[in-house]
Amino acid sequence: MNDIPWLTIIGMDAGGYASLSPEAQEVLQGSPIIMAPPRHLASLPKLSGDQIAWPIPFSEGIEQLLKLRGNQVVVIFSGDPFWFGAGSQVTQNLDRKEWRAIPAKSCFSLAAAELGWPIEKTFQLGLHSAPFTRLRPYLIVNQRILVTVRDGEAVEPLIKYLFDTGFRESEVFVLEALGSVSQQVTKTIVKDKTTGNFQHPLMVGIKVSGDGDSLPQASGIGDDWFSHDGQMTKQPIRALTLSALAPKKGQYLWDLGSGSGSIAIEWLLSGPSMKATAVEKNSNRVANINLNAKKLGVDWIDVIEADYIDVLDKLDPPDAVFIGGGFGAEIFAKLWKIIPAGTLLVTNSVTIETDRLIVDYAEKFGGQLLRFEYSQPKQIGGKSSWKSSYPITQWVVVR
Repeated sequence: MNDIPWLTIIGMDAGGYASLSPEAQEVLQGSPIIMAPPRHLASLPKLSGDQIAWPIPFSEGIEQLLKLRGNQVVVIFSGDPFWFGAGSQVTQNLDRKEWRAIPAKSCFSLAAAELGWPIEKTFQLGLHSAPFTRLRPYLIVNQRILVTVRDGEAVEPLIKYLFDTGFRESEVFVLEALGSVSQQVTKTIVKDKTTGNFQHPLMVGIKVSGDGDSLPQASGIGDDWFSHDGQMTKQPIRALTLSALAPKKGQYLWDLGSGSGSIAIEWLLSGPSMKATAVEKNSNRVANINLNAKKLGVDWIDVIEADYIDVLDKLDPPDAVFIGGGFGAEIFAKLWKIIPAGTLLVTNSVTIETDRLIVDYAEKFGGQLLRFEYSQPKQIGGKSSWKSSYPITQWVVVR
């Protein structure tokens, strides 16, 4: 008996108790304490164990669950609790020997099977507690997307978001109660703005179509994607800077003197596991960073309104640092002392004074210096010529 974990996490699809495996049913009939959302508790037959409705906010339920250690406890979540589910949130502070899981079929698998979509080629997103703007990087014509949503009332604003971003020909499939006898699939076109009384639990499938703009995959997206006051790393320089930063999966960036947030935002666009903190002291620019991050689907960015020299020792250690402005001897001395060995530092300079400084530092600390400039055509009377930008000196160094 001591070998049995005190916590069992069971996945339940819309088919309810009857759809559970014999193993899961046997566990529930063993008189444990059961914690679950009210709709899952309502689907259970009469059982002898105590039943506790999982509270809102979700974090309170975790606190309540941990107080039950020493008892036999079952937690019920939807589908596969470890596939865009709450399973990892519950177990993150538990030893592996404390819990076991009996998953049901994933709602994504059920939806893909119903629509006949190859799941390995279909983007899957959990939007039940995230904004619809998370879709933005995946809105590409002919792309198929499966998403979870909070409830039936979320379908209408989701369709409106697709309409507003220009993907008005997209097909939307609302899949209610997958795996149950009351399963229902409703197909609509975004431009028709179909509404309905859709019942939770549900999934939404999207086949993207329309003339909306899709985000490029290459570094250095167009400047017109960002709201800014002119203080931003322009597209060609941003492409070179991101190439120097060379983001790798799961890495964390400090974007210091962030301006419009363009470097940090493109860093985050390289993958959902990426992390970034943008530090900017100008409140209007801070507002632009938040606006741009939400618009481009990376709302998890950490934005701090401060002079960055004042907050460096309050941030988690980074994998990479970009200094967008204000580089000087004082900031470098503090930064070099704080960042751990192996941290990549990139800074760009447009002034002679800063050039001298980073050239001296490059001689002392190593790294790579690169100088570049670019020109754009400008009208001169009835003809045109080239207008050069300020030359840029870039220093790339590993601590």
